[in-house]
This record gives sequence, structure tokens and C-alpha cells, in this order.
Amino acid sequence: MSKKEFLFQLYEAHRHNKAMPSPEVICSLITGLLQILFPQLSDKRYTRMSEFEHDYANLNVELVNILTDLNGQLNKDAQEIANTFFSQLPAIRAKLLMDADAMMSGDPAAISNAEVIRTYPGFYAVAVYRLANALFHLDVPLVPRILTEHAHTRTGIDIHPGATIGDNFCIDHGTGVVIGGTAHIGNNVKIYQGVTLGALSVKKEMASTKRHPTIKDNVVIYAGATILGGNTVIGKDSIIGGNVWITKSVLPKSRVYYKGLNQEAKMEKQV
Repeated sequence: MSKKEFLFQLYEAHRHNKAMPSPEVICSLITGLLQILFPQLSDKRYTRMSEFEHDYANLNVELVNILTDLNGQLNKDAQEIANTFFSQLPAIRAKLLMDADAMMSGDPAAISNAEVIRTYPGFYAVAVYRLANALFHLDVPLVPRILTEHAHTRTGIDIHPGATIGDNFCIDHGTGVVIGGTAHIGNNVKIYQGVTLGALSVKKEMASTKRHPTIKDNVVIYAGATILGGNTVIGKDSIIGGNVWITKSVLPKSRVYYKGLNQEAKMEKQV
């Protein structure tokens, strides 16, 4: 292929490419949203309500502009989607405050909720996930994944925006955590670093099926555990030990751990 032919091929690809919002603009929006929702994340101090309302309204405009760049890929008007999203912010903030409480109470090293919100990568990743999840359920393409990949890059925590996560969710340390798009996580669940909630198969034809596990309420999953499969259910009140490999369901109130080197994981009922 000649240079001219190659450049023409690239030009045609650019000419026919669908409009896409800028990742930098999307990340700027999420930063602004988090700073509005949590003063602990903002260095700006407001002295007038009108100034605060102005900044809040500008975030709505920014989201509309981002969605407008997806013209033809949305099933609703960009302004309607933005208004619906912003109407959900009170509920999202309430959930995130519960998440912060869970991280505060679950980590002996945590000094205050302000510290958790300002510094903990687990909180940041969950905050971005909850905002991205709201857009995901509004059928917004691309943007939710850009948001969670931004958080993934910053924290090492990879949460698909389509995952379902209940209240009081705690990720401690967090580096290397992977939560797949069809995972279901209940309330009061705590996950440590290196945990994978993944799929047994990556076949493309299984894309519309539930491929990732279900974690019931009050489960603790320690570092390095791998739990795979859409039919795998971890029963409520269970403790999953570090570095175990699970592809079958676990009964409620169980403890799962490695009995010894090169041996299968052992499951016991908790007393």
C-alpha cells in the first residue's frame, strides 16, 4: 500500500467515524460532580448560594453537551436524560455516604469519613461507579465505560458500570479488584484487594447472559479470592478466605479457605 493510499484509508475512517465525546471532558464533568456532591473533594469555598447554584446548573449543561455529541445514539433527548440523571443525584449521594460509613467502620486505620471520602481509592471507584451506573441504566452509550475506566486507571479498581451493587459497600485497599458487568452484590459486602468477580467463559455469544457471580448480603471476601460464573452464588453471612478459587455456589454462613498448600479450597459452616 502506498503512502497516499494509506492516508486516504485513514481519512475515510475519520470521515465516517461517529461523533464521540471527549474523555477529558467527561472526566472533567465527573470531577465537578464529585466536588459538588462532596465538599471534602473540593478546594472551592462557596460564600453565596447563587454561586453554588450556578456551578450546579453548569454541570447539567456540560452533561447535555456531552450527550449531544452522541447524537443519533441516544433513545431520548439529551436534556431529558440529563434532567433524569440529575434528579437521581440525591439518592446516589445518600448511597455513597453509606458506602463511606461502611469503609470508615470497616477499616481500623480510618480516622474520619472526611478522610475516607478525600483519600480512599475504594470510595472514589465506588463513587464513579454509582454515577456511571445511573447513566448506564439511562441507556447512555460509551460515557459510563469511559467513567469507570478513568476510575480504573486512577485506582486500580475495575468496576463495570453495569454491575449491580447494594448499600454499604466497602472496598478496602482495592488495587486489582475486578467486578464484572453482570455481577450482583448485596448489602453490607466487604471486598479486599485483588478480588475478582469474573466469568467462567468469555465467549462473545454469552454477552447477553449473566456471566458473573452473585454475592449475597453481609459477605466478606479477602484478598486475592477469585469467584467465577453467572450461576455461582455466595450465600449471605459467608466469609471467603484469601486466594481461594470458587466456581460453585457457597451455602449461607459458610467459611471458605485453603486447608493447605496445593489443596482444594475447603468450605465449613460457621458456628
